[in-house]
Amino acid sequence: MENNQALSLPKDLLDLDQLSRAQIKAVLETAEAFKEVSEREIKKVPTLRGKLVVLFFHENSTRTRLSFEVAAKRLSADTMAISSSGSSMSKGETLLDTAKNIMAMNPDGLVIRHGASGTPAFLGERLPIPVLNAGDGSHAHPTQALLDLLTITQRKGQVEGLNVAIIGDIAHSRVARSNMLGLRIMGANVRVAGPPSMLAARLAEEYGVSVHTRPEPALEGADVVIMLRIQLERQRGSLFPGAREYARVYGLNEERLGLLAPDGIVLHPGPVNQGVEMTPEVYSSPRSLILDQVTNGVAVRMALLYLLVGKKDDPMGLAV
Repeated sequence: MENNQALSLPKDLLDLDQLSRAQIKAVLETAEAFKEVSEREIKKVPTLRGKLVVLFFHENSTRTRLSFEVAAKRLSADTMAISSSGSSMSKGETLLDTAKNIMAMNPDGLVIRHGASGTPAFLGERLPIPVLNAGDGSHAHPTQALLDLLTITQRKGQVEGLNVAIIGDIAHSRVARSNMLGLRIMGANVRVAGPPSMLAARLAEEYGVSVHTRPEPALEGADVVIMLRIQLERQRGSLFPGAREYARVYGLNEERLGLLAPDGIVLHPGPVNQGVEMTPEVYSSPRSLILDQVTNGVAVRMALLYLLVGKKDDPMGLAV
């Protein structure tokens, strides 16, 4: 832990291109240490006692919002949850004015999810406290990518050299973008596949990934596959014939699962539309680590709150 504490992180977590391989590794090691806290009878340490963490979710969320809330509370932080419908933004107040009013309450950290790409960066430049991106538009979801990296590392021992396939709506997925960045930083070979209408331009050039319009070449021999939900809320018009046709061509069924390496694993950021992105049999198979991802999400977010909001020179949270 001493080396991890000495490795400073940026003030804000906006996306994984801010972090080096050593910094990502330090976050994952810290998360692994915090995972033990969630397995105790009393699942709480005093690391952030007296700190106030604001959870500002302008978009709907279940897993990420609950995960951050559980993480903060297990670190003994106080939390204040805000949604767009429950804030003065619904009455016309600007985002910045809302943030300034939040700052008047002297919080120590802000977790924000917003439908507009760049919102966390906008606030991070203007607020003195750490801002953690919990998802912004189609841009980034860094904590999801970090928990995916942790899940992969736990099963595979490392990320470097692995063949990882990402299948689905690449163009509209912030999870795909952050994962492509994180996986490439950590040395994985990344392949993406999806309908041509869901593949963003210049993927190969910008992210160093191989691009396919069919899932089979991406899945062949893959050590990991990350299946993505179709981002209907971010699409303009229909980009594919229908859910049944999508499942037939791109869904992960037992036959396509057989294309993976013998010990290949299946991930999904959730929520999973069973029968579309994957069959119920694949979802419930031993190779599916989707619930492990949820567990690891709490540990990763505990680690980030500790490293960004807590006192970096105070290790008591892991020792108590």
